[in-house]
Amino acid sequence: MKPSVSRIKSIVVKALEEDLGQGDITTEALISPSVIGKASLLMKSRGVLAGIQVAEMTFEQVDSSIRFERLVQDGMKVEPGDRVASITGKAASILKAERVALNFLQRLSGVATETAKYVEAVSDTKAKILDTRKTTPGLRIFEKYAVKVGGGHNHRQNLGEQVLIKDNHLMVMWASGMGVSDAVRKARENTPLTVTIEIEVETPKEAQEAVAAGADIILLDNMGLMDMRRAVKAAKGTTLTEASGGITLDNVGAVAKTGVDYISVGALTHSVKALDISLEIELS
Repeated sequence: MKPSVSRIKSIVVKALEEDLGQGDITTEALISPSVIGKASLLMKSRGVLAGIQVAEMTFEQVDSSIRFERLVQDGMKVEPGDRVASITGKAASILKAERVALNFLQRLSGVATETAKYVEAVSDTKAKILDTRKTTPGLRIFEKYAVKVGGGHNHRQNLGEQVLIKDNHLMVMWASGMGVSDAVRKARENTPLTVTIEIEVETPKEAQEAVAAGADIILLDNMGLMDMRRAVKAAKGTTLTEASGGITLDNVGAVAKTGVDYISVGALTHSVKALDISLEIELS
């Protein structure tokens, strides 16, 4: 889901308050407000662009008179040296917006680029790449958007969107004598019929129990490839399967070939490397 303009604005405003809350003492001491400048956003590494609208809105929030021209759209592949945007306006305003705009654009492009690598690695299978809730606090809606730009799919946006029974939920229930089947049945009894119920399992036997209890999705947590194939078989083509835990670019292809429907990858957002992008300014 693409963030709404109002949602983008609210996040951008908070980021600018963090950086410009006390003003820009350097720019204000050196640069006259009357000086007009031009700048370009330049790629310094290869990848997939994401967040160009966020970058544009950052400049607009600093100075509504700035003219921001998008030269590349989100989802497009970029190479070192590519100009992705042209910016014209007060040089002082451009300098004040620079860092926050780049932080957004670099981070989101990094997420999209990493996602695209995983999507390509499983392109010869039916598996779909999912993100997780391991996102930067306050930036989830941006980072999940970037995952979609990179060709991935979004898992639940928040705790209220879907039932996901994890190991710690089960640990609490086991203390009361309840197991996998009980957890699925109890969740079904206490949530609307339209809500998806997913449960984490660690063995093919637990997968069988979850399928028999009526789970919509079984999450295969840190399973070996052989056990994963057995769990997929236990799903009987009627229950969706999701692999998770320890997924890397080196093993995601092999995991996909077990027949799972989804593969969730926390690394898409929790430890991604920002794409290298710079702003180059020149006087008009």
